[in-house]
Amino acid sequence: MVPKKSYSIEKKQARWGFAFVIPSLVFFSVFNFYPILNAFYMSFFNRKALSKAPPKFIGLDNYMRLFNPETASNELSFINSLKSTMVFTLGTFIPLLILSLIIAVFISQLSSNKSKKFLQVAYYCPAILSSVVAATIWMLIFDPRGLGNQWMNILMGTPGTDHRWLVDPVMEQVSTMVIYFWKYIGYFVILFITGLASIPPTIYEASTIDGANKWQNFWRITLPLLKPTVVLVSVMAMLQCLKTFSTQYMLYSNGAPRAPINVITFNIYITGIQQQYLSRASAMSIVLFVLMLSLTLVQFKTTKSENVEY
Repeated sequence: MVPKKSYSIEKKQARWGFAFVIPSLVFFSVFNFYPILNAFYMSFFNRKALSKAPPKFIGLDNYMRLFNPETASNELSFINSLKSTMVFTLGTFIPLLILSLIIAVFISQLSSNKSKKFLQVAYYCPAILSSVVAATIWMLIFDPRGLGNQWMNILMGTPGTDHRWLVDPVMEQVSTMVIYFWKYIGYFVILFITGLASIPPTIYEASTIDGANKWQNFWRITLPLLKPTVVLVSVMAMLQCLKTFSTQYMLYSNGAPRAPINVITFNIYITGIQQQYLSRASAMSIVLFVLMLSLTLVQFKTTKSENVEY
């Protein structure tokens, strides 16, 4: 008789774990991997939505069209979309990263637990709102009769001036940055507070006994031990900024000029949905995917370090 094979507890657990993971892998593959591969495939063809004509293979023509120097002067070209995306990302990502860390350190050092909880909830509340609601709130503030002009006039001493938040190209870009910053800063503050809570307080006690002040504690203890959280927040904030769409769409739908806020995702929507050029929109999506992947890898490379030890 052939003896029955015996399985260890670890193998049985691994089998059951794999069985439970399979549905998520299938779901993820169908709704994530397949669209990426299909967009890459479609970018080599010339296809319009709702057209009965079969797709025609055109090779790299869609990509060459995106980076054609002759169309670079066009305010709605893909090259200008790249510029608009970079301006928005840098103008939002850097303040998000720095100020969310400062606010998180300030909240963590409060002695009152009630104050900590209140501030955490207050900062996180905007993150719960949808982007449409957040944009609508701020469009009322940026109205010529809204609080945005009133605050600016008080600060700058220019009573009665309309700063054209949703009309002037520069102010329109600033408006989208302000809306995005207000909505997402609370989310990243909570992430930093979680990272700060994982640092043992005994380290600060030892440094205080050795004569270190709060400024030295921050640069020599807090920041180095918080590096994994900083990397996580920086990657998430950068990707969130590169994917921005709803805010720009809402401002454009309410009459704001398109060119200053024509970020890549917005350009993809206009090209693929309104103009029905699916192949060009697919090429834009692949370029955005490569850009996001490259910047993420660069961030991981530049911030790579050994495991944090206490």
